[in-house]
Amino acid sequence: MLDLKKVTSIGKNVGRNVKGKAGEAVNKASQAAKKAKKGSQAEYVVALDIGTENVKALIGQLNQETGGIEIIGVGRAHQSLSDMQAGAIADIDGVVENCDKALNAAEQQAGVSVRTAVIGIAGELVKGTTTTVRVARKAPTKPLDVFEMEKIIKLVQQRAEVKAKKQLAIELGGKDVEVRLVNSALVSIDIDGYPVTNPIGFQGKEVVVQLYTAFAPMIHIGALEQTAAKLDLDLLAVAAEPFAVARSVIGNNPNQSLSVILMDVGGGTTDIAVVNEGGVQGTKMFGIGGRAYTRSVERELGVDFDEAERFKLGLKTNLVPRAKAPAIEGALEKTLDVWVSGVELALGEFTKLDHLPYQIFLCGGGSSLDMLKEELQDSVWYKSLPFTRKPIVNYVDPQQVVGIEDKTGDVNDHTYITAMGLLRVGLDTMQFAGSGVAGSIREKLDKMLRV
Repeated sequence: MLDLKKVTSIGKNVGRNVKGKAGEAVNKASQAAKKAKKGSQAEYVVALDIGTENVKALIGQLNQETGGIEIIGVGRAHQSLSDMQAGAIADIDGVVENCDKALNAAEQQAGVSVRTAVIGIAGELVKGTTTTVRVARKAPTKPLDVFEMEKIIKLVQQRAEVKAKKQLAIELGGKDVEVRLVNSALVSIDIDGYPVTNPIGFQGKEVVVQLYTAFAPMIHIGALEQTAAKLDLDLLAVAAEPFAVARSVIGNNPNQSLSVILMDVGGGTTDIAVVNEGGVQGTKMFGIGGRAYTRSVERELGVDFDEAERFKLGLKTNLVPRAKAPAIEGALEKTLDVWVSGVELALGEFTKLDHLPYQIFLCGGGSSLDMLKEELQDSVWYKSLPFTRKPIVNYVDPQQVVGIEDKTGDVNDHTYITAMGLLRVGLDTMQFAGSGVAGSIREKLDKMLRV
């Protein structure tokens, strides 16, 4: 979890409707209103999915009876071409303006102003992987305790950070990049070859820990912090978006055995998460999303970006000139071939798995292009990968998201799954932050992984 000092933007009232040159009286009234709402803020959280194409804002209210979150406000705002680059913020002021529009719409629907936020982070430079560490214990007859497990987990995180820095240095031509841990989750623990779900109290010579970690460059995290500050938001957590999508379908059931490949196809990137028996094995990202398809139509037909986007979307609804349809389809298929190759390369890096899950779930606006699902479903792209059977491809349904219930009726398709996943991360963070030291041993172990 990232700590961020609350920055009060002069001229913003609780509903963000007063801007710029508001007088001192308005500012004081704003501060008084915020203080009045302070006691109820713990009930609410806003998820900001800052995508290449759109910003989506979901306001969730904690349901004390069920322990889940109910969505009570939804907002969306379109991004300009120059606002994002490969899934990362390129123009902070432009993104802030778009976030403000989405937040305003969500707050008006919810009837409440929310200050606590979870923001997603994506892009090719966000590195998520599972690291395995073997630890030989000096006192094998001594039962494992929380203190010893904390030392082991910190060791795994340190080694994962070194690996992430090396990987980024290679990709950036030798540059030394500062990174920060954004997400961490326990995949598995073995003691002397015996798998355990709760290691506390066990004896043994060797502990093998598998830990999923996601690191992001400080420059990207700094841009998100600046965005949150300018929006007058308290940053509860930053989450790697493929991790958030995985959390959305896993939930917190300790007996969860779900094995699935999740593909979040956005405007600028494709984020892939592999979940094996309820644990996140790793995440991969590459820089091909919905805008790459539009660009291919733009180049092939010699039209501007907006018209190319209309042509791309018009194929599905038969709203393009019949004479242009073959050229549009040909341009899209060229990019599709490159995208499928990217999927193959990304999945080919999961070498530690004996076989890949055959269930594939798609989400994100870029996956709405029918040919993506059809290609994954009908072609033989998977033959060179360790699948035990032909993959089954579906979209993630919002009703599959664990612990999140939509009360607005507006969250009705796969394009909102990432934002729902961010709410799920917010729910996890709030639950563990409020669990205190009196919780179960498993809760204490999981609490070590909160960042």
